[in-house]
Amino acid sequence: MNRIYKSIVLASQSPRRQELIKLIFDGFQVLPAECDETLPKGMGAQEAVEYLSKIKNEASARLSPKDSLIISADTVVSINNEILGKPADKDDARRMITLLSGNIHQVYTGVTLSFNEKKVTFSEKTDVEFYSLTQEEIEGYINTSEPYDKAGAYGIQGKAGLLVKGINGDYYNVVGLPVARLKREILEFEKEL
Repeated sequence: MNRIYKSIVLASQSPRRQELIKLIFDGFQVLPAECDETLPKGMGAQEAVEYLSKIKNEASARLSPKDSLIISADTVVSINNEILGKPADKDDARRMITLLSGNIHQVYTGVTLSFNEKKVTFSEKTDVEFYSLTQEEIEGYINTSEPYDKAGAYGIQGKAGLLVKGINGDYYNVVGLPVARLKREILEFEKEL
């Protein structure tokens, strides 16, 4: 990895992303910034995560030291063209897990890298299939604290792993950061600096 950066900035409060970025970098700072995450109407899931990662990156760049590599990301769950964000409450979590039960859905993560004026954005998609769940399984899961800070009301790395029949694609993308692709994208990004 190129050491021209004065610092590596992760523009995310997600503890999962903070753990995953350690697979690439030993040292980095966490510097998320507030921004309006309202999506323009009619935006699809892949376009949405790329859009949100860009605006998060721009907001963090205003607060970051010059010559920083800034990495931002956004993850959504999508089923039947409906984007499932973080659930508003228990009823919303129940609705989401019920929708996912017995079905294949998509998890998209958009990532933006920037260094001064140079910027690149990409996204990764993983298909996830849930088992057909009983009402008891759904209630048991939504009664944990897990669903409430996660897109689609579940975290595959926790108890929701017991609901998943299979995945096609990058597991870490479902957790919130496609680290294998991210490392390769950073190496390509550095070649152009």
